[in-house]
Amino acid sequence: MTPQDLDSVGQSAQLGEYPDVADSNSADIDLEADGNSNTDLLDELPDEVEMSFFDHLEELRQRIFYALIAVVVAIVGCFFAVKPLVQLLEVPAQGVKFLQLGPGEYFFVTVKVAAYTGLVLSSPFILYQIIQFVLPGLTRRERRLIGPVVLGSTVLFAAGLVFGYSLLIPAALKFFISYGADVVEQLWSIEKYFEFVLVLLFCTALAFQIPVIQILLASLGIVSSKQMLAGWRFVIMGSVVLGAVLTPSTDPLTQSLLAGAVLGLYFGGIGVVKLSGK
Repeated sequence: MTPQDLDSVGQSAQLGEYPDVADSNSADIDLEADGNSNTDLLDELPDEVEMSFFDHLEELRQRIFYALIAVVVAIVGCFFAVKPLVQLLEVPAQGVKFLQLGPGEYFFVTVKVAAYTGLVLSSPFILYQIIQFVLPGLTRRERRLIGPVVLGSTVLFAAGLVFGYSLLIPAALKFFISYGADVVEQLWSIEKYFEFVLVLLFCTALAFQIPVIQILLASLGIVSSKQMLAGWRFVIMGSVVLGAVLTPSTDPLTQSLLAGAVLGLYFGGIGVVKLSGK
């Protein structure tokens, strides 16, 4: 076919004599338009509502008020059932006798246990209030992350509590008991013990949120798995510092266990982000 023939074919296609060629070109344009429209839809605000600054403040005040009511109700309810909780938290310290060294020490211990437990039990409602407040300002793409993030955060928080109660606390107490067993008799202040246990459990559960933060940052395009892996030296140093800061004790065993758990969670989060293609 000569160049003159090719030119005549192109002109004929434009005039409609070759519908297949014209349809293929229009189909490509339509697909490109559909792709752009889908991308635009994901970046839209589906429930965009005009609100003034004072309306936002009023809604925030109401959300905080509802969350505080839920926390107070949960704490009061836990206080009336606090004795089984105290007995459950005393289980890891087998062979240790607890003493009340001052008036009202056990009472304040029960208040702390009820407060921590009530805060944990009311956290789903608090999270719901936070989501309802920020939801109108989220795009469709960002809203897709809410379900997986909430589910993953809840599971990891519970896993952190189980890890701290079943592994971290028994290991730390075993170290303290065996270290001075032949020198001192194990008579512990019940208030000091529960300060140690409650803070360690809560900090461990918070440390288990690291993979959720990684997945959230990767999904928003802020950090990639390659960038996370590139800073592994700083992560190791940071995990050691984090283990020393979060643990209420100064023994190296507890700090090493928590630092090891943080490292495992971090690199596990990198694996999940890598599998998601980020």
